[in-house]
Amino acid sequence: MENSRRDEPRYVDCSHTIHDGLVTYRGLPATVIADHLSRVASRGHYAPGTEFQISRIEMVASTGTYLDCPFHRYEDGKDVAGVALEDMVDLKGTVVRAERRTGRAIGLEFFEGQEILNRAVLVHTGWDRHWETEKYFEGHPYLTEDVAVYLCDRGAKLVGIDSMNIDDTRGKTRPVHSILLRAGILIVEHMCRLEKLPDDGFTFNAVPPAFKGVGSFPVRAYARIG
Repeated sequence: MENSRRDEPRYVDCSHTIHDGLVTYRGLPATVIADHLSRVASRGHYAPGTEFQISRIEMVASTGTYLDCPFHRYEDGKDVAGVALEDMVDLKGTVVRAERRTGRAIGLEFFEGQEILNRAVLVHTGWDRHWETEKYFEGHPYLTEDVAVYLCDRGAKLVGIDSMNIDDTRGKTRPVHSILLRAGILIVEHMCRLEKLPDDGFTFNAVPPAFKGVGSFPVRAYARIG
């Protein structure tokens, strides 16, 4: 029995919990989670001892840990309903360790020699430790434009980061989003717990509901190890 448990796969949840009042990105509205139908109110509709609750959720699509698809950046790009499941599930994963970087920019030196082709490339910066603090919105790490080009050239399938944004947000351009999404490479932002993953030897999954006309949506991002 002990050996059998040891051989079972282990799962790591790489997504933040969404709750009432959550602010994911400064300037965007907080999430509202409330009762549409409360348990008390439902009692009048059912037999004694039977009750239900139905939630009402108000949020922007870029909430919590979310996936960006091409439609987020490009009008002619695929929306979340148009992205194939095989581009989001059971992807071989590579973790790029950038928590000991110097400065905010994460450059090519972290990616050269890594397994990239058809992989989910997850960039571990350690910035998730600031989640739900003011620090999270200031001075976050980001990828450089040449890294985005490199990931495209090497055939990445998805790129994730445990930071507020994959781009430098101090200016008005977003080269990393632009390059990756034009190439059909999906992006997952605001990840967490990447320190719990091995550098290799796992599969990654991040699937949103199939909404038409939506370019970003929260996901339950997770890794399967073993």
